[in-house]
Amino acid sequence: MEDKVKVAGIDVRLRLSTLWVVVMFNMVFADILSFMMPGMLQEVMTGMAGGLKVTQVMFLAFAGLLEIPIAMVFLSRVLGRKANRIANIVAGVVTIAFVVGGGSAYLHYYLFAGMEVACILVIIWWSWKWPRPAQGD
Repeated sequence: MEDKVKVAGIDVRLRLSTLWVVVMFNMVFADILSFMMPGMLQEVMTGMAGGLKVTQVMFLAFAGLLEIPIAMVFLSRVLGRKANRIANIVAGVVTIAFVVGGGSAYLHYYLFAGMEVACILVIIWWSWKWPRPAQGD
């Protein structure tokens, strides 16, 4: 059956969902440590952050982009194979663009972003190579 396709003994959906959790934790801790940098919170409180004006629209856009990995934890487990492959590849590409384009120049961010991108590349690879279910399964 399609729902039980396994790679190296672990269901593909579980692997994808777990990697999205890893991506989310890296995103959260990158942001937490960034806010702990001297002067960062004071800068945000002035209405500017990294040279950008802090607005509700900006936060809504960031929230929407951050919602992608959160949604993919669930969607990776429930979508059918074809929809799952497409969703993971598209979500992966968009999330990599956000991580690379929206990052900071802090050394800790480079580590977290590197881990995020590496995990997302694996997500894209596993989604791309997801085997078709065998006939009769």
